[in-house]
Amino acid sequence: MLGNFCYSNPTRLYFGEEALGYLREELPKYGKNVLLIYGGGSIKKNGIYDQVVAILKENGKQITEDAGVMPNPTVEKLYEGCRLARENQVDLILAVGGGSVCDYAKAVSVSAYCEEDPWEKYYLRMEEVDNRIIPVGCVLTMVGTGSEMNGGSVITNHAQKLKIGHVFGENVFPKFSILNPAFTFTVPRYQMVAGFFDIMSHILEQYFSGEDDNTSDYLMEGLLKSLIHSSRIAVKNPTDYEARSNIMWIATWALNTLVEKGKTTDWMVHMIGQSVGAYTDATHGMTLSAVSLAYYRHICPYGLAKFKRYAINVWGVTAQGKTDEQIAGEGLEKMEAYMREIGVAMGIGELGVTQEMLEGIAKGSFIMEGGYKVLTQEEIIRILQESM
Repeated sequence: MLGNFCYSNPTRLYFGEEALGYLREELPKYGKNVLLIYGGGSIKKNGIYDQVVAILKENGKQITEDAGVMPNPTVEKLYEGCRLARENQVDLILAVGGGSVCDYAKAVSVSAYCEEDPWEKYYLRMEEVDNRIIPVGCVLTMVGTGSEMNGGSVITNHAQKLKIGHVFGENVFPKFSILNPAFTFTVPRYQMVAGFFDIMSHILEQYFSGEDDNTSDYLMEGLLKSLIHSSRIAVKNPTDYEARSNIMWIATWALNTLVEKGKTTDWMVHMIGQSVGAYTDATHGMTLSAVSLAYYRHICPYGLAKFKRYAINVWGVTAQGKTDEQIAGEGLEKMEAYMREIGVAMGIGELGVTQEMLEGIAKGSFIMEGGYKVLTQEEIIRILQESM
């Protein structure tokens, strides 16, 4: 492994069917005022809301609710959450939901006491936090983002046609997260498979970088193989606990900063996908699936050795009698077949993108330099055209 790094992850995880009970151990560590954040109300239908509220009341907490967090949290919603947090002097933000809810909770945590416009400070200028941070806890109900154990927070500004993620430091990581795989059983199929591909994309964004013999690559190959195996089971039987528990754990490890160590990382699929989301408000995982194949086929010649390794070690492609290019290409073909099998979006046209949007989407795609090819705006447009 090359380079120098420090690894620390302060989030305490509780995992399993009895995980929610550990909320009782965490709550006494914080003051009485809790901001309960959740999405569109599915947690009220499946009973999770009642369980969480009962535990909060048992512990004498004063609850303020911030409901209606959308799949792509907006800057307007962020301002609303900041106002609620300040007015109610909250001591703890408890996010109950998927990655968007957890992302939003972290955004509120750093923005509530920001003396400037947090969109300008944290998402445009990408500055670090120098104000009070409200601690966050998460009860996860959908997997994909890994937001339960990292500092990432993505916010959308529709007026500016921008969707931007800020990866904050460990002072913004959730203090604790509760992961019960059974809580993910009622997620609609479309959202479930979008989450599966989000996990895969997180791993690939880190895997397709670097040329050294890196332990992180071996870890990621194992995570990918486990994800492919378990997701195929979950698509056929969404309530298979073993499969859903494996996927939940993979999602956490895919983006809790462990496997990025010693890697330069790529993240161009996310930059392009997020820009697509800013124009369409499409589900995040689907924006990633819709542009991934065109992107990876574009950069494959520049990272051929890694794409060959990916084909052999992850997809089981046999190398005998084939050129490196043929092996790498077959690996991407197997990836495409898997994507069609689980039912993710295969093109941006089906997400609502039109030809007229392509130049704006390209301009809204931040160009990253850690992968095998630093793209030009013209190359991004070509990738988008090939993704239509």
